[in-house]
Amino acid sequence: MSTNNTNLPKISRRQLSLRNGQDHEQIWISYKNKVYDVTESRLWKNGKHYEHWAGQDLTEELKDAPHGIMVFDRFECIGILESSEFSP
Repeated sequence: MSTNNTNLPKISRRQLSLRNGQDHEQIWISYKNKVYDVTESRLWKNGKHYEHWAGQDLTEELKDAPHGIMVFDRFECIGILESSEFSP
């Protein structure tokens, strides 16, 4: 359910870090500068999915994931991560 990048709000790393399933009800993750809301996913309960923790940029961690980037199509892209070092 990802969306086009136009008109998406910028989300700071601080905002992202607080949506970790502990500090706020929302559970967000970032991948390649995009921020996804995974709150409703049963796989992200309490902000943890296997060895991955929500509230952070998972771009590097997901390089060796057993699934492709299509997994992000299931989630709503809610913003663009500010100050990211990732270059497309």
